[in-house]
Amino acid sequence: MIIPATFREIVSGERSGPLAALSRVALRGAEVPYRAAVGWRNRRFDRGHATVHRADVPVLSVGNLTLGGTGKTPMVEWLARWFRDRDVRVAIVSRGYGAEAGQRNDEALELEQKLPDVPHLQNPDRVAAVQTAVDQLDARLIVLDDGFQHRRLWRDLDIVMIDALEPFGYGHVFPRGTLREPISSLARADLIALSRSDMVEPSRREEIRREVERHAPNAVWLEVAHQPRSLISAGDAEQPPESLAGRRVAAFCGIGNPQGFRHTLESCGYEVADLYELPDHHNYRRRDIESLTAWVEQLQDVAAVVCTHKDLVKLRVERLGQIPLWAMMIALEIRRGTAELEEKLRPLVGSTQRGS
Repeated sequence: MIIPATFREIVSGERSGPLAALSRVALRGAEVPYRAAVGWRNRRFDRGHATVHRADVPVLSVGNLTLGGTGKTPMVEWLARWFRDRDVRVAIVSRGYGAEAGQRNDEALELEQKLPDVPHLQNPDRVAAVQTAVDQLDARLIVLDDGFQHRRLWRDLDIVMIDALEPFGYGHVFPRGTLREPISSLARADLIALSRSDMVEPSRREEIRREVERHAPNAVWLEVAHQPRSLISAGDAEQPPESLAGRRVAAFCGIGNPQGFRHTLESCGYEVADLYELPDHHNYRRRDIESLTAWVEQLQDVAAVVCTHKDLVKLRVERLGQIPLWAMMIALEIRRGTAELEEKLRPLVGSTQRGS
């Protein structure tokens, strides 16, 4: 089975040589039926041949166009807090991808710690989950996590996250690239947010914005950054991110964009001795802890191990061997488009009040 890092090296063209070139040819062949299936499904919804269910309350979707992490969870958290601050009873609904039977996935565990007063329902049948949230939890607004491709449910606003480090899936739909569907699908979006916008030059941000505008000329443009907020341990100890500045650290993560995590750590002034990459939504076992401990112990002069909060909620250990383990907590910062975003959100607050 090909690991995510190798897959990205191949589809991006970073890996050269005859084997990589042959792999790209094979992946291009597999892309054709996948793209055709996605196109057929979208046309069914576009032409009204597939049923779209309307909830009794406003639905706001946060999604993306590519595979892997684009910063959806921090945006979901920001939105849920924004509505809660305005006394809106909000619930989060997601598919629960990566969860084991009867368990909640990493994103649910992460949001549960950050938003203990916001219910989070996970169900592959998201239409049913929304109905449960409305009927049993008296939710007045739904934030649909990872919902851009879930077209069975009508949404009042569609927010699409685009990663500034990998915005357009290398120009190809999966498996030749990392696009879930063609870039032209951005036309369905109401707002498009460029995540990790602080990690690219202004000229690159403008280049991405112009390409997005070609496909979604009416969408509101946002630029957001993921700001390091604190370091926490499984034992609830907390320290500022700068406490490890200038120190040599080991890092690992099971997320969709590991290089984005590396960028974040380096922006804090950490010397990243090594980055251990695991598959997105990785379910940690005891053998993983043993493997990670052995990996850390062979590195020299490491002051700490750092992972994402998404990893820590599943690991729940304070050390790997003798080395302390910390998770980097991230806060979303909207750097462009805040007023335009809130202008779109305020009518939804009004809808919940009229419906009460």
